[in-house]
Amino acid sequence: MPVVLHWFLPTAGDSRTVVPFGDGGHRRPPTIDYLAEVAQAADRLGYTGVLTPTGTWCEDSWIVTAALARETKHLEFLVAFRPNSITPTLAAQKAATFQRVTGGRLRLNIVTGGEPVEQRRFGDWLDHDGRYDRTDEFMTVLRGALSGVPLDFEGRHYHVEAATVGRPPDPVPPLYFGGASEAAERVAARHVDVYLTWGEPPEMVVPRLARMRERAAEFGRELRFGIRLHVITRDRSADAWQETERFLEAIDPEVVAQAQRSLANSQSVGQQRMRELHHGSRDDLVVSPNLWAGIGLVRGGAGTALVGSHEEVAQRIEEYHALGFDEFILSGHPHLEESYWFAEGVMPLLRQRGVLDALPDGADDDPVLSRYAPTSAR
Repeated sequence: MPVVLHWFLPTAGDSRTVVPFGDGGHRRPPTIDYLAEVAQAADRLGYTGVLTPTGTWCEDSWIVTAALARETKHLEFLVAFRPNSITPTLAAQKAATFQRVTGGRLRLNIVTGGEPVEQRRFGDWLDHDGRYDRTDEFMTVLRGALSGVPLDFEGRHYHVEAATVGRPPDPVPPLYFGGASEAAERVAARHVDVYLTWGEPPEMVVPRLARMRERAAEFGRELRFGIRLHVITRDRSADAWQETERFLEAIDPEVVAQAQRSLANSQSVGQQRMRELHHGSRDDLVVSPNLWAGIGLVRGGAGTALVGSHEEVAQRIEEYHALGFDEFILSGHPHLEESYWFAEGVMPLLRQRGVLDALPDGADDDPVLSRYAPTSAR
């Protein structure tokens, strides 16, 4: 199965550094015009979709993507949202509407949440396992409401009668979900289409993928797997690694210390696995060939980047694909410029290796032009 490549929509702002806030942080506010530039570039360059994050510091994912759907032609939107902020039947209604108005360009990323302060900000006081129990019920009702057959359901967190939508979406949007705890893995095995991990070294992800295959098989299901990574790719490997040095030079040690204190309080098992890669230190940040953990010094979530020449990055993606990852959700700083570096440098190599679908016959092997090659050339 060829890989599917997604990009990232920086709805909290963008910059030439990885510092999230304050001095040296975001220099480009997430205006709809700038986000449209990123989305249109991803659309032209041949990315399948864009992930839109969720949280206090991001613009609302549903509203932004609905606006950007009119600014793009092919791009799909992987909309992240939390079950604590919406009922499953309303989520089904929004998803069905989104599919109709965009011609089927929606994918859903359900985020249980692992930061107690963030959860309580939205009135959510459940503990870690309680949140995943609610997510389990949420997905049951969501799937039922999208099916076209009214669902009656009574659980600990939801009690619905005849949950459904006016017109079932066609296609039903696939469900994406990530989580490294045992509770999260149980939910994924029962419900999701694509199980996501952050960019861990191969030796850390291999046993997880094997375990998830076994868990899904217990329910008579098969999972696809996706991985979330930053990328820094250049014509020469030395130039890519120079970017990591520039990022580190822009990070004040106190910013690192503050970020690590905050991340230490996270209840997310995946977040703690990210922290274990660097232990808050700038030393030994290369945790696997071409895998750099420096972004995790100051940012939560995905904290690693593939760094190197286009050939090296393509090779690492091919290796992750061989392990079982079919979908890659990528990002870079700034997101607009880095989307071009990857599309123009790495995508052609992946096509040559047979890892990425070949361009249609007659299409120009220029990623900027190939997406909109004349119909006669396709």
